[in-house]
Amino acid sequence: MATLILVRHGRSTANTEGVLAGWTPGVRLDERGAAQAAALPGRLAGVPIAAVVSSPLERCRETLAPLLEARPELRMETDERIGECHYGDWSGRKLNELADEPLMEVVQHHPSAAAFPGGESMRAMQARAVDAVRDWNARVDETHGEGAAFVMCSHGDIIKSLVADALGLHLDLFQRIHVEPCSVTAIRYTRTRPFLLRLGDTGELGFLAPRTEGPQEKGESGDAVVGGGAGAP
Repeated sequence: MATLILVRHGRSTANTEGVLAGWTPGVRLDERGAAQAAALPGRLAGVPIAAVVSSPLERCRETLAPLLEARPELRMETDERIGECHYGDWSGRKLNELADEPLMEVVQHHPSAAAFPGGESMRAMQARAVDAVRDWNARVDETHGEGAAFVMCSHGDIIKSLVADALGLHLDLFQRIHVEPCSVTAIRYTRTRPFLLRLGDTGELGFLAPRTEGPQEKGESGDAVVGGGAGAP
């Protein structure tokens, strides 16, 4: 089955301002985020990519723009199911203010029970994202053959929930996972199980290219920042 290359969007203006953006329109990459996006084509230069899928939000589409410019044969498709969590009334608020909300303790320690006021539950967020990956795995396999790689650009909490699913972790443990802005997380799916190949990788990614000789590689063996955070300084 397909190899999924999950890219978290580059650092955004909301990340640097400490704001939980959610689906707030107009949140773009900041200067560092744009530089991170510009480096992505070089990092993926050795990887044949069969398809590119994005969250509909601007910061994800901006992150993929340099990759699409470098590979004009690719066309970006969007899928709302990998869009950011719907944080509802929390959207647009400062994270340091939200830290005092009683719900934050649930989000941190029992996220499977967390539902954002006016938004969605974290269980629903994970379910829709997992459904999207399953659908795209099947589509890529059918169109490009087993072993093809495809890119999805999404958001911190979405990617963490997909990693938890791939590892068989309960959603209540997903806050133990961290992914940097514009980092790459790679999951190779097989008929019987997925393999987490990389988590939050910020370096060169040529190793993800399918092997043409020899056996296929099958795998390698505090409070979380809701929304993913701004990354290392």
